[in-house]
Amino acid sequence: MVSIKGKVALITGASRGIGKAISKALAQEGVNLAINSRAEEGLLILKNELKDLGIDILICPFDLRDSKAPKLIIDKVIEHFGRLDILINNAGIALSKSIMETTEEEWDEIMTVNAKAPFFLCKYAIPYLKKSDMPTIINISSVVGTKGYVNQGAYTASKHALTGFTKVLAQEIHEDGIRVHIIAPGGVATDLVTIMRPDIDPATLIKPEEIANIVIFLLKFRGNAVIDEINVRREKNTPWR
Repeated sequence: MVSIKGKVALITGASRGIGKAISKALAQEGVNLAINSRAEEGLLILKNELKDLGIDILICPFDLRDSKAPKLIIDKVIEHFGRLDILINNAGIALSKSIMETTEEEWDEIMTVNAKAPFFLCKYAIPYLKKSDMPTIINISSVVGTKGYVNQGAYTASKHALTGFTKVLAQEIHEDGIRVHIIAPGGVATDLVTIMRPDIDPATLIKPEEIANIVIFLLKFRGNAVIDEINVRREKNTPWR
């Protein structure tokens, strides 16, 4: 286990849910943060909550639906910090509709935010990650990155795309020493789960802080063993299904 104090991390979707929990956990470890969300007010609230921890916090209020956002975000991070050690692609949107009801505009939006933006954030971040002594990319996927559920066609396709390119990415930059991980949780207590699975008992949902703890472990565990993917299920779910 190594220290991550003083490192620079970029977290997308940081204003709430899993992204906010990850940001708080990293801040507690002394990591300097670049936090992204289209909700600038939420980023300002988070920055204020973390102001006493003695870390540098840069807010990046860009909308990932904008194709220019990934490069603009990376450019802003490098301009401010001069470096990047950790990229966490967490931002995501959900859609609960049948394939027949899904519009082309909805398909494009969900694929842009959940797959295209992470793809190009990785692309633009890699030249700077190569200069780090512990470069890491963590992509937050979902159980639907490998499974499929009725009325989640577009959402499932986007998370399959995220999972697929993450596998290729890990192989392409392996020789550069950049570690690439994917976390695939199911049923986390966020706004998305109320959209996708309102049938789930809230008391059984995974806490965002539990996912944040996994992120901290992946970052600090720097031995010879490398974890490619972590699948996380709700305790009430049947194992291995």
